[in-house]
Amino acid sequence: MLFGLGKSPIPVIRPLRPHKAADCARLHAADFAHPWSAQEIAALIARSATLAAAALDPASGELRGFVLSRLAADEAEILSVAVDPAWRGRGVGRALLAEALRQAANAGAKSMFLEVDESNPPALALYARFGFVKVGERVGYYRRKDGSRATAVVMRKILA
Repeated sequence: MLFGLGKSPIPVIRPLRPHKAADCARLHAADFAHPWSAQEIAALIARSATLAAAALDPASGELRGFVLSRLAADEAEILSVAVDPAWRGRGVGRALLAEALRQAANAGAKSMFLEVDESNPPALALYARFGFVKVGERVGYYRRKDGSRATAVVMRKILA
């Protein structure tokens, strides 16, 4: 997208730093019934086993989305992906997912896992486009805002 044509610039992907934790918590709250606090997110970012990336507006530096992953031996797991609701459908999630996969592979992970709500077709489609396949389910894993429970689809992508 170009400046001057009434479109917003495409966010740039950068390392996620702890000073963005409050912004991450705000985005997380827009996506999840039980969001993580800024303190929880800052603690995750600070851990040596955490891989983290931010999608930032190139002009303002505002956070448009983030991804947090964790390494364990030769596996990685995406802990959370959150995109500002106003920026969904613009490739932000795709760019963050690509960065998470790149970071995990560079850190020596042989596979990447994630869990996603079975009632989230856009996320399921994105993960499938990246080569993730369903390897299991966790019935009642997610608690929705209305108190009902949702099944998590467990997915894996082989990296090496």
